[in-house]
Amino acid sequence: MKQKRIPLRMCLGCKEMRPKRELIRVVKNNEGEISIDLVGKKPGRGAYICRSAHCLEQAIKAKRLEKAFETTIDMDIYDNLKNQLEENDG
Repeated sequence: MKQKRIPLRMCLGCKEMRPKRELIRVVKNNEGEISIDLVGKKPGRGAYICRSAHCLEQAIKAKRLEKAFETTIDMDIYDNLKNQLEENDG
């Protein structure tokens, strides 16, 4: 039997290719609004981060989300990502 291909995406923190399901998707829609997409189905440009605080800190420090979306990111988005990571750990 043919095995189903697993989509891979690159984490903005550690720059490693990982299965899409293991990552958190951040989306910029057509209106320029940035949001967290836990399901992975929202329309718009997506960027992915591992579910680890270390990767998120690296992405924030290097401003990789801002570079990926070519816009400034509000600190509320970063706070929501941190809260999401804490919920997954607990």
